[in-house]
Amino acid sequence: MAPVSKAERKALMDAGTWIFNVVTSVGIIMVNKALMATHGYSFATTLTGLHFATTTLMTVVMRWLGYVQPSHLPLPELIKFMVFANLSIVGMNVSLMWNSVGFYQIAKLCIIPVLCLFEVVFDNFRYSRGTKLSIMVVLLGVGVCTVSDVSVNTRGLAAAAVAVWSTALQQYYVHYLQKKYSLGSFNLLGHTAPAQMASLLVLGPFVDYWLTNKKVYSFDYSPIVIFFIVLSCIIAIGTNLSQFICIGRFTAVSFQVLGHMKTILVLILGFIFFGKEGLNLQVALGMLLAVVGMIWYGNASSKPGGKERLSHPEKSPEDGRV
Repeated sequence: MAPVSKAERKALMDAGTWIFNVVTSVGIIMVNKALMATHGYSFATTLTGLHFATTTLMTVVMRWLGYVQPSHLPLPELIKFMVFANLSIVGMNVSLMWNSVGFYQIAKLCIIPVLCLFEVVFDNFRYSRGTKLSIMVVLLGVGVCTVSDVSVNTRGLAAAAVAVWSTALQQYYVHYLQKKYSLGSFNLLGHTAPAQMASLLVLGPFVDYWLTNKKVYSFDYSPIVIFFIVLSCIIAIGTNLSQFICIGRFTAVSFQVLGHMKTILVLILGFIFFGKEGLNLQVALGMLLAVVGMIWYGNASSKPGGKERLSHPEKSPEDGRV
């Protein structure tokens, strides 16, 4: 048997990383959908805090076992990341509450153009025409199969803007911090997960009460609800880790573009497990268009000149320099 080349090994690692992220992301969405839609647990912010609690426990165990080496992340960088990440979580929840589902989906699609802007401005990336067109096809396809009713209001627009920019900043910052401070995925999670756990578990119950008018401590925690919460937290370890690995190995834009495969899979699994209501020709064509765009993006961006850095500026998204 011929030895595996370095390029083949990298391709296998890349594919494995994407599969890991897709499986854990789709899994946690389906579990959370069952937890919230079927069992009425609507405390999304607090649940995210619990996710980071189990992720923190994982990083502590890995460090204790010697798989994670000590590393340093300056406190100001950690605080900035925590602000971006928590604003993203709260912003997305508020955007969903104040906007129609259609406008909420459109806002989520706007994350990719914002990330492209960051890569052009801060990393001096340039995209070929084929790469740009493939991104547009992905956005169009996902939009066709997810956007239905669209209504806009002032406060909803403001919440969507905060959600889009904070999510883009958080995902860009994952790649930025890993490269600047030579941090692996476990190392970066070891710094950020405890901070997000502490902040979300403290603020989460208040945010959830504001969003739902229900108290997390007054909920009836039946054995099946506790089972789904624990399962969600376990899967979240893989989701959080795989996100950092993917963005570290690729870029935030590639993570978002190819990550829309998760949207398609969630739609398909939703039709399978929760009924076929809403499945029609428009949705099917949108899914097909999105998949074609993802394949096109993967091919176009990997070609010479498809997506390349013209220089290596060390800029930060706050002030344009380090």
